[in-house]
Amino acid sequence: MSCRGTDLRTNNGAFLAMFKLHERLDQDCLLVGQFELCLLLISRDANYPWLILVPKREGITEIHQLNATDRQQLLEESCVLSQAMTALFAPDKLNIAALGNVVPQLHMHHIARYHSDAAWPQPIWGVVPADEYDPDMLSARCENLRQRLKTRGLR
Repeated sequence: MSCRGTDLRTNNGAFLAMFKLHERLDQDCLLVGQFELCLLLISRDANYPWLILVPKREGITEIHQLNATDRQQLLEESCVLSQAMTALFAPDKLNIAALGNVVPQLHMHHIARYHSDAAWPQPIWGVVPADEYDPDMLSARCENLRQRLKTRGLR
């Protein structure tokens, strides 16, 4: 079962004609929902609770390219997601990064880290092979996130 179930529509129901999710993010992640500015994706790698915010703005590769309102909204959505992840996963550390070395489209990783995880204390990239989610676990994780975030702007 996938987390897809939210289409790319604006508040008034019109499709986001200009925004296109980068193919690598589309391949490596599933859509959990969307905030006012960002799509909320979950990484298919079950090694870590790993969520990604992607601003629905075409052609943006860096945070400073967003207008002031969008920059503030990105920070707000990141904080809302961070609070939810802390409550749901109780990590030892929450890693937040906008790297873009492989995927140039602006996206912010939010990764719950534990002293016991396979990569600790190093960055997670390339340490262990990606582990596919059990479908029931993935479905439950997405639903828990949706329930926790629905009063905080996720739809």
